[in-house]
Amino acid sequence: MVTYNVSLANKVVLVTGAAGFIGANLVKRLLNEFDSVKVVGIDSITEYYDVRLKYERLQELSAYGDRFVFIKDSIAKKGVVDSIFTDHHPQVVVNLAAQAGVRYSITNPDAYIESNLIGFYNILEACRHYGVEHLVYASSSSVYGSNKKVPYSTDDKVDNPVSLYAATKKSNELMAHAYSKLYNIPSTGLRFFTVYGPAGRPDMAYFGFTNQLREGKTIRIFNYGNCKRDFTYVDDIVEGVVRIMRHAPEKQNGDDGLPIPPYKVYNIGNNSPENLLDFVTILQEELIAAKVLPDDYDFETHKELVPMQPGDVPVTYADTTPLEQDFGFKPSTSLREGLRKFAGWYAKYYGTFK
Repeated sequence: MVTYNVSLANKVVLVTGAAGFIGANLVKRLLNEFDSVKVVGIDSITEYYDVRLKYERLQELSAYGDRFVFIKDSIAKKGVVDSIFTDHHPQVVVNLAAQAGVRYSITNPDAYIESNLIGFYNILEACRHYGVEHLVYASSSSVYGSNKKVPYSTDDKVDNPVSLYAATKKSNELMAHAYSKLYNIPSTGLRFFTVYGPAGRPDMAYFGFTNQLREGKTIRIFNYGNCKRDFTYVDDIVEGVVRIMRHAPEKQNGDDGLPIPPYKVYNIGNNSPENLLDFVTILQEELIAAKVLPDDYDFETHKELVPMQPGDVPVTYADTTPLEQDFGFKPSTSLREGLRKFAGWYAKYYGTFK
């Protein structure tokens, strides 16, 4: 079992992307669990999806008073990042700020270069100059591209991304490795697998499907419903992040006297891929139970099976063995349980069926 080597007591933690789905949930968990922790959050609050959700998440976090400091700005601005490190001296950094989404990277590539490459470079440079104890950053299951071998292991070769988004995430891992080697910065990359839950991202399939079904529209299910996804409930993701934050890869020197990079990458996924068609069936059952859809909803007439989209992959499936071995943890929330919580939140936020 893991021995934690990073204490969060009386520490300042920087969370980038703090108004985001995972970011806001992480900040809330840190402030609830660690009495003396202070969190500095930064988020540029882009218009990529409905900003009202982002502001609602921030509103909830404002209840923690001066233990949570929020900065509305972009990590792509070097001066902004530097001033955060100068003013607040974060000892632990969790970089979740990124332009997300595979399909959006086809139409808006600039956003990915700015946030995912330049922004991450600025974070790495700041970690180098201000000596942080641990940098944890979001990678993505999309780095596996269309690898045929499943489940996906962090030992697999991931040199063939099928979207710009995936290429930027793989680049983050490479950049972090170089900085770990050159400057002995302990860094851990986390490959998240299809994260979902209450107050999640409206651009994600489960949320979009719900909006469309509620409006009586037909939903398009890609790859004729044969896509498989390792859906991971947001609380499981946050649990993994909080554990990993507290164990930085150990610093050690090699035979040549130079640092062996204190560098790790983990998958955080449910380790049980679900067929997209089954997923949508459970979703609509839970939406009916939560009164978002009427009891007599005719699902068959509201679905259309269509071919694959460019940049998408047919399956994502996480090998979580290293996470279990090192941290004694693996995500365990069932799809039905997770979607029930989402449906309950959606009914409260958007209202039930009239």
